[in-house]
Amino acid sequence: MKRAFVFPGQGAQFVGMGKELYNNSPKAKELFEKANEILGFRITDLMFDGTDEDLKQTKVTQPAIFLHSVILADSLKETPDMVAGHSLGEFSALVAAKALSFEDGLRLVHARALAMQKACEANPSTMAAVLNLEDEKVEEICRSVDEVVVPANYNCPGQIVISGSNKGIEIACQKLTEAGAKRVLPLNVGGAFHSPLMEPARQELAAAINQTRFSVPICPIYQNVDAKPYTDPEKIQQNLIAQLTASVRWTQIMKNMIADGATSFLEIGPGKVLQGLIKKVDREMETDGIQ
Repeated sequence: MKRAFVFPGQGAQFVGMGKELYNNSPKAKELFEKANEILGFRITDLMFDGTDEDLKQTKVTQPAIFLHSVILADSLKETPDMVAGHSLGEFSALVAAKALSFEDGLRLVHARALAMQKACEANPSTMAAVLNLEDEKVEEICRSVDEVVVPANYNCPGQIVISGSNKGIEIACQKLTEAGAKRVLPLNVGGAFHSPLMEPARQELAAAINQTRFSVPICPIYQNVDAKPYTDPEKIQQNLIAQLTASVRWTQIMKNMIADGATSFLEIGPGKVLQGLIKKVDREMETDGIQ
């Protein structure tokens, strides 16, 4: 019997997230206040009583989801056998597995959010979700477009998110529809995450990651770049640096965790998106969540 903890990424945020935790747990309150101090602004005000627009800003969204997730995980009396996080959630997973301290994890997430926002502003770009088309067909169409377009998130069988320049995504969406995709949905995001267009952000984040101390985690972390489990701090660092411009291989992560003995999954953090994706990989798998 192996228990996997999984952590959500950007898009799972909601107004009021973490408020109950803050009000009911002195330890949680202490960590939230420490976060306000590290960030230099009261992120708790935006999380608990802000607007949807406040929370949609990448510089707010990413640390907010990270804080909600890791403070929830800290409140549990349970130790995971394996962990993984979707995109941003990988940082939450690393803190939960004790490969990163709470403070260092928050500083890196803050640096990541600012670097990504800057990259998005410098190079307008976007993403789109592709439903019910084989992975290979999506990859082939992305390669055929004479612009930057790549598969960014392999979310579950039959659901891939593509990422690239505005023009590239427009051309790809048309081709994917013609190829028989059930739906192709442009996403309301700030830019082309997990694509080569994030290279300036990757370089900026690499400098911060290389200056941060990583420890051996208490359990394997299945990382986004290749879906494999890691416990070597140096490898974990390298994979984290590569993550910003590489695809999130979530489908493969789920399959690998199940193959390695995961019998139940606990989603820790806002929303229930990951539980839904796990059920698409294995309908019989036991899933639960706390938020």
